[in-house]
Amino acid sequence: MTGQHPDPAGSPHHRAASPLPGEGSPALQEPPHGPGTVPPLWSAQPRGTTGTAVTVLLISGASLALLLVAWFLWASLGSEAFVLCGILALVPLGICLLGLRWVDRWEPEPRSALLFALLWGAGISVGITLLAGPYVGQALHLLLPSIPPELVTPLLEAPVVEETAKALGVLILVFTRRSHFDGPVDGIVYAGTVAAGFAFTENILYFGSALLASGGLGVELGFVFVLRGLFSPFAHVLFTSAVGLCLGFAVARGGTLRILAAFFGGLVPAVIGHMFWNGGTALVDGSFFVFYFLLQVPFFALSVTGVVFLRRAEQRLTRQRLGEYAVAGWFTPQEVLMLSTRAGRHQAMSWAGTFGARTTMRNFIQEATRLALTRQQIAAGRNLPANTANEQLLLDSVTRTRGLMLARAGGQPSGR
Repeated sequence: MTGQHPDPAGSPHHRAASPLPGEGSPALQEPPHGPGTVPPLWSAQPRGTTGTAVTVLLISGASLALLLVAWFLWASLGSEAFVLCGILALVPLGICLLGLRWVDRWEPEPRSALLFALLWGAGISVGITLLAGPYVGQALHLLLPSIPPELVTPLLEAPVVEETAKALGVLILVFTRRSHFDGPVDGIVYAGTVAAGFAFTENILYFGSALLASGGLGVELGFVFVLRGLFSPFAHVLFTSAVGLCLGFAVARGGTLRILAAFFGGLVPAVIGHMFWNGGTALVDGSFFVFYFLLQVPFFALSVTGVVFLRRAEQRLTRQRLGEYAVAGWFTPQEVLMLSTRAGRHQAMSWAGTFGARTTMRNFIQEATRLALTRQQIAAGRNLPANTANEQLLLDSVTRTRGLMLARAGGQPSGR
């Protein structure tokens, strides 16, 4: 199947556009011709509303679960302790969400999916832990009678139950938001968001227990807050990210069996990491701070370094796939550089801000990035009917957004 192919957005119109800052040639202009060398793999299949309906249902169910958990905490701690500890728990939650937003900057995930992930972690995963934990603990006592009972819960029951409960939310997102779950970075973002929600609710419990044990505000509550809220807010995020990372690699390769295998494969390091965290101080003579600075800080730094490399891989992929569309006439070479580098995106956003079109430019960047990732799925031969239909929709959307940008620019100079 070669030759010229129909332009889903209609016939292109040649229009002059303002150049990007630092560029001498037009940056936002209609392609000079329709798709030429890009294979016509798309089909005109309309996208249904099933995904939206499922998302609404999932968010509603997770919200209900969170309300039930909140009622349980309110009844257990009392209204004043619940409110105070909830406010304190917002601090580590904010730290985690800011960190995950940094990870997610290149190709932001849908807010609805992130909301579900947060609600699942804060509500459903906590509910599963509270309901299933005692039964799992009893089973472990029977299976492992030689282990002291006081060690079973922190070293076995909690890691197994909590990590499984969190990981199930990430697995649900794989199958319900597949079009937005493209690789390991997405997996880390979704898993980290689930874990941040779980840690938020768990922190309320820990802060509340310290508050009630000390009879009010005091050293014990302050110590627990510093320990959990400031020194180790990313602990749960790091554990569960192992599941997201494995699922992300599996999704990139495709296949339900591979995804399920990755789910269980990711659970192993997540559980082991959680066990190590809960019992790690025993390795350094009970000193948390020695354990923290000698082991946890280097591990966190290694994790951040890994995320940086994964994000750079996404940038290279974006440039490669958008370059194919540029050859076909959908983008100019200047646009490819703009869309596939952080510096180019920053310049483009600044330029668009000179005529009040930052939102339009942000949409253009996000749509083009989604297009590149969809093209990667097509190039790998995965789920062609859905991905090729999505490709057409994204090409239509990119063309419309470019037109809006041109209309907003109105032939204005770039301000160089």
